[in-house]
Amino acid sequence: MIDEPLERLRAAARRTRELAAGRAGTGLGHEDADDDVGTIGTDGALGFDPFPLLEALHRHRVRAVVIGQVAGIMHGSAELTGDLDLLWDGVPAHAPALAAAFAAAGARLADESGVPVATRPESFLRPKVQFTSPGAGGDCCTPALPWGGFRVGEVLGRAITTVGRDGLEVHYASREDLIGMRRALGRPKDLRRAEELERGA
Repeated sequence: MIDEPLERLRAAARRTRELAAGRAGTGLGHEDADDDVGTIGTDGALGFDPFPLLEALHRHRVRAVVIGQVAGIMHGSAELTGDLDLLWDGVPAHAPALAAAFAAAGARLADESGVPVATRPESFLRPKVQFTSPGAGGDCCTPALPWGGFRVGEVLGRAITTVGRDGLEVHYASREDLIGMRRALGRPKDLRRAEELERGA
């Protein structure tokens, strides 16, 4: 049986890499993304492949929930992205496995100001840590991150789990929660993508 959410993501990642192939680097990372265009217009699109990190999370038995446009793609959104955003529960006892997974994927971390921090458990206890890895960069957040009044911690309990043919298990935000998160942020790209999901993308 073909796992449609993961197949959609694999296809979208391929299209992103094809679209960005041959494009000159801009020096812009995911944190520099335009509020309308999104990270497809940044260097994050160059060689975009979220699967190495997702596989590392699976191997280390980390329950991190995919949010943002990667989750949107898994629900059927047609818009491409160049970053991978994650939400985990922020429980200190779970941080060592998270750090081990990111280290195994070759990720580098930075705080919200872009200052590098070590890939250690304590670094993940911040409300948000930025990361770059060979295949994808993005944000790794805890429920402590303010989200415009949206109760982001509840996303974890309602997340959907999908399992690929190779056994890869990925957790991602429900359609309803993703719409709520987008409307809470309210950027042009978020509102556009929320409307797409509401139309049944």
